[in-house]
Amino acid sequence: MSQDSAASDKQAVKQYFLQLQDTICAGLGDVDGGQFIEDQWLREEGGGGRSRVLANGAVIEKGGVNFSHVHGTAMPASATAHRPELAGRSFEAMGVSLVIHPNNPYAPTSHANVRFFIAEKPGEEPVWWFGGGYDLTPYYGFVDDCRHWHQTAHNACAPFGDDVYPHFKAWCDDYFYLQHRNEARGVGGLFFDDLNAGGFARSFALMQAIGDSYLPAYIPILKRRKDTPYGERERQFQLYRRGRYVEFNLVYDRGTLFGLQTGGRTESILMSLPPLVRWEYDWQPEPDSAEAQLNDFLAPRDWLK
Repeated sequence: MSQDSAASDKQAVKQYFLQLQDTICAGLGDVDGGQFIEDQWLREEGGGGRSRVLANGAVIEKGGVNFSHVHGTAMPASATAHRPELAGRSFEAMGVSLVIHPNNPYAPTSHANVRFFIAEKPGEEPVWWFGGGYDLTPYYGFVDDCRHWHQTAHNACAPFGDDVYPHFKAWCDDYFYLQHRNEARGVGGLFFDDLNAGGFARSFALMQAIGDSYLPAYIPILKRRKDTPYGERERQFQLYRRGRYVEFNLVYDRGTLFGLQTGGRTESILMSLPPLVRWEYDWQPEPDSAEAQLNDFLAPRDWLK
């Protein structure tokens, strides 16, 4: 990408993100029957976004789909530590991020984000890359759900090479891991960062393919599990396991750290957190129960076999 093409390329990416937010909100709203409430915000340092939240719905207890486009004169420490060549450059960061927490404990939580970064300096070529992915966090494991999720992810990546899905899948397994618990957060999916290999057009197309595949990956699972009967035991276990979600986002998540360090809107950054959650000291599930089987179910594996 040259400096001459950067402006038009950035605008094309932004338009895609805005359309993707619309599409995802419409698809999830159709399943829930409710409407997302939109909140537009501005950032003092430059840029802003629009957050959309659906709360206390028939299917979705809390769901947020956030678009942001922020810019500044200097990259934050979290970025320059990872990419020291970015020091002294202005930056733009844009993307869509979402987390859906269903009411039903048998319906898994899902997370997705796609993003674009560009750092520029007069007289030098822009430094740019795409990142993102999606992952699934079940509270009760269903093999069919996980196979569908990963098959959809595989199909999205397939046109770009046989090695893309295995690489992004392994990256996701490694990233969404709670080291202090020695536990996987969920059953994974796709994760990628610093993507610019093959040029702008190919990288943009791959990111779009992944973004466009989120609804086909998640909606069938949500429809399949949203009406499963459950009781207080399942509900309490769901709230307990949501604690792991909170721990990951506040301790490890790069997007959370970047948003806070760049002066983003805190409410939008933390919209991924569930509305209700519980921690209990040294809680242990009953032996051989469905709850006791979850950690083994979440262990990374080849879901396509």
